[in-house]
Amino acid sequence: MDHFGCRDLLTKLGLAALTCNSALAFYMSRHDPRSAAFVAGAYGVFVLLGYFLRRFEERGDRRGTKAAVWLLTTLLTAMFSFRVATVMPPAVGSVVYLMAAAMVGAGFWALFINR
Repeated sequence: MDHFGCRDLLTKLGLAALTCNSALAFYMSRHDPRSAAFVAGAYGVFVLLGYFLRRFEERGDRRGTKAAVWLLTTLLTAMFSFRVATVMPPAVGSVVYLMAAAMVGAGFWALFINR
């Protein structure tokens, strides 16, 4: 339920906060190309994910949109898991990867198998 355009306002505020945070993170990592690429890539994936989630809510194109949402969330999970696992001890890094794989599998099950 949309009361007085509140949903659109919150969406725009969220996107503005994400953009400002990403710009600041990109600026802080400007001397580290890997970190800058990570920030730019994560921002792009978040924006695409927002687009497809809105499309999923508004349109009847469920099958292709669900696949896009799952692929983008899988990409984000892989990106963040890799960043976290590389700074952890190997045993903890393995647990991070196992948890990420479990979440990707659970997402696939929830979106495609368990209708």
